[in-house]
Amino acid sequence: MLCRTFITAVLTLCAAAAGAQEITVAAAADLQFALQDVTARFEKQTGAHVKLIFGSSGNFFAQLQNGAPFDLFFSADVGYPQKLEAAGLTDPGTLYRYATGKIVLWVPNSSTLDLKRGLPVLLDPGIHKIAIANPGHAPYGRAAVAALQHEKLYDQVSGKFVLGENISQAASFVVSGSADAGIVALSLALAPAMKEKGRYFEIPTDGYPAIEQAAVVLKSSTQKETARKFLDFIKEPAVVEILQTYGFSVPR
Repeated sequence: MLCRTFITAVLTLCAAAAGAQEITVAAAADLQFALQDVTARFEKQTGAHVKLIFGSSGNFFAQLQNGAPFDLFFSADVGYPQKLEAAGLTDPGTLYRYATGKIVLWVPNSSTLDLKRGLPVLLDPGIHKIAIANPGHAPYGRAAVAALQHEKLYDQVSGKFVLGENISQAASFVVSGSADAGIVALSLALAPAMKEKGRYFEIPTDGYPAIEQAAVVLKSSTQKETARKFLDFIKEPAVVEILQTYGFSVPR
């Protein structure tokens, strides 16, 4: 009986230790593929487990204000972590600008559009639906709107918008054929799921505000040590290279 009790106690302690090594990360949808690669490397190196949940930065921001149980927040807009920091909802000193994103005009391989024309090609009469992320809460959607306004095209094409809840959903609309073209994250266009299925035109960065992205550990996290380790891991040269492979500009 004593032996059984001892074994049960050991198993309980092991389970608790394992649980202490698990963190839950709320991450902007443009990181869907890049962060999976990073996480696989982190888990192999540390033995910790990272649960990734992808969505729009604005929606996560609202959830975090209401106490959503995340350990880390990777936002596609530095403004959201800054607001959480100002509200006292973050672990002090952990806000880190990990990358700057870019947007592209993407079409499937079957499209006959000449992307060398850039955004004005969206005026082609064959374009009936244009996928972008919802600018109300998705930073990449706001960047798409700004780029179209910069080219003085917004009023002419906004009636054709198909809005994705986040940039990943917007990309899926154009990949599936639900939209004729899409303004999506370069990081998604370079991912295996899209790379072989279409072509893209990189939209000049002077046509929209910089998509400065940042991460922060949440004050409510019960696994701050592991969360900080993951954030530090993001800064390592090998991980920086992964992010650059997906088209991100990374601070030096």
